[in-house]
Amino acid sequence: MSLCGVCGVSMKIVEVTATFPPYNGGTGNVCYHNSIELVKLGHNVSVYTGQRSNLTEGKPGTLSVKYLKPLFTIGNAPFLPQLLILKDYDVVHLHYPFFFGAEFVYLNSILRNSRYFLTYHNDVISDGLLGLFFKIHKNTLMKLVLNRAEKIIVTSIDYSENSFLLEIWKRNPEKIVEISNGVDIERFNPNNDGSIIRKKLNIENQKIILFVGALDKPHFFKGLEILLESFKEISNPNYRLIIVGDGELKQNYIEKANKMGIISQVIFTGRVSSEDLPLYYAASDVTVLPSTTMGEAFGLVLVEAMATSKPVIASNLPGVRSVVDDGKNGFLVIPGNSEDLTSKIKKILDDEELCCKFGKHGRNKVEERYNWINIAKQLELTLLNNL
Repeated sequence: MSLCGVCGVSMKIVEVTATFPPYNGGTGNVCYHNSIELVKLGHNVSVYTGQRSNLTEGKPGTLSVKYLKPLFTIGNAPFLPQLLILKDYDVVHLHYPFFFGAEFVYLNSILRNSRYFLTYHNDVISDGLLGLFFKIHKNTLMKLVLNRAEKIIVTSIDYSENSFLLEIWKRNPEKIVEISNGVDIERFNPNNDGSIIRKKLNIENQKIILFVGALDKPHFFKGLEILLESFKEISNPNYRLIIVGDGELKQNYIEKANKMGIISQVIFTGRVSSEDLPLYYAASDVTVLPSTTMGEAFGLVLVEAMATSKPVIASNLPGVRSVVDDGKNGFLVIPGNSEDLTSKIKKILDDEELCCKFGKHGRNKVEERYNWINIAKQLELTLLNNL
């Protein structure tokens, strides 16, 4: 470490994550923003991540990114034994879950007689053989990885009390640190011009319901099927459902919308650019995140919508409900219940005054709690105070 930075000390920080932009996933985006802000605070940050298509080793801005070539990849989990030989760092910050990567960070810490910091993004839940693997992993390797961490960072204590972290929380609550995820409040703001997207999609005065999320198997819990069912129940020709995101399940959702007879009112945009994404929020009337399991721990799309002064609707799940203040900046709904979701969508879209009220409260909360700059300072202090 050297003298520098806001706190007077400049750390060599290694961020380890399974995914990273341009892959559109919450974990990678959180890692990216944490890293960028820590660099601004004067720290030397290097990101180690699994290699993705069309990505090469380089430095976006002043952030050093090392893309490691995995021996193999299962889903979003690259097998990276290269992490075993990490060196020349002051701090390792591991973004978890990271199957086939976290275990090597764990072994590296034993060899170097060091500790690492771990951000626990969410539980991993599935069924069938994959679900059995997750269950075995949770009771074996995951325990080793979590117990070895110096501190475990969570987006909310509410989530840790209801997740796989419960055992650690009961035994050693001081090990758990609450640091929220955040949003770029300049990029996502109420002054963005949504008319650009409305013109592009040939939508004039129709009400827009927005869903943003990856349409792949690792994100099956986002609950898009529930939203499609709810949209059919609404049966309002003046409504449009815009689905932003891509993945191998996209065609399945298109076919489902077609069979339900709603395809003419549903727009699948595919992946959109980072420049255009804020404009989609600006064009919308409400953003919906109908997640069905504890795989959802926060919901970055919610704070992005709130930053744009838009009302939100989300499932009443631990962690997610720390973002949405029911009846103040949006509504919470029963997970997996399309009727409840339908009712709340109608309630918001039928009341312009309520929309404005929710939007205003949402923006205020984002400015107070979800500014990346303030969040990075919290992370910086956590790392420094526990070295």
